[in-house]
Amino acid sequence: MARRNGPLKIIRYRIEWLGLKTLLVLIRLMPIDAASAMMGWFWRHLAPFNHRHKRAIANLQAAFPEKSSSECEAIAGDMWENLGRVTAETIQLDRIVADRSRFTFDLEKARERIDGVGCVVVSMHSGNWEVTALGGIVAGHKPAGVYQATKNPYSDREIHELRQGLYPGGLFAKSHDTARRILSIVRNHGMISFLADLRDFRGPKVPFFGRPAYATAFPATIARGNKVPLIVTRVVREGGAKFRIEAKPLDYPITGDRKADVEETTAMIHRQFEDWIREYPSQWMWIHRKWV
Repeated sequence: MARRNGPLKIIRYRIEWLGLKTLLVLIRLMPIDAASAMMGWFWRHLAPFNHRHKRAIANLQAAFPEKSSSECEAIAGDMWENLGRVTAETIQLDRIVADRSRFTFDLEKARERIDGVGCVVVSMHSGNWEVTALGGIVAGHKPAGVYQATKNPYSDREIHELRQGLYPGGLFAKSHDTARRILSIVRNHGMISFLADLRDFRGPKVPFFGRPAYATAFPATIARGNKVPLIVTRVVREGGAKFRIEAKPLDYPITGDRKADVEETTAMIHRQFEDWIREYPSQWMWIHRKWV
């Protein structure tokens, strides 16, 4: 690690890790609801001073030209509160998922499609996306997940430990080896879960809120290539640290043109995401650099 990063970077990473570790300890000393509310309050009032706030407002104004500036500011404020809550809730993720009274589920349509077969699940950064995999567990599967590792290896290890309990099938950082693991999981009737609303410069450009947006084609490629069900899911925050997890199957095209099928399926995923985001705009993460 020293040869790759250099001593100064390692020192910086360790300082960042110590800050994260301190936050973890403090948040875990608090009751779940109090920690969620407190962190939400701080983010609502402090995050608008961050440069990403301007990006969120610009994205909101482009997505909702009919809304006034004050309406976009209000949505952005609610978004920051939601993101603050997600931060605190992720630190207490094991305790939250152990309390099933915090959750309601709408999974029946998806459950019928995935019984006894492998599947690909896609979700987005909305509500508290960290609990999405609980839907797969409730549906009787052992979901595996893929995530983007952070640059700081010490902090990444802490975050991985917080999340891994929700992924009995394994939680893997994106890599070439991970791609092979994913194929093996799906072909052996497993469930693999992706956050599919991130940008990917290598993927197709799809319509999203009236503008072309960068999208990842990987979930669609895996589903279509193995002819397994593709499930679109979301988490809706229903007040405080309580959530509804919904899942629905997506009937994607299978024709003689694989590339066209993958692009259309990726566009279909984003159409569903857009419909859901329009329902609860303040619960989606508008700070993405999503658009072309």
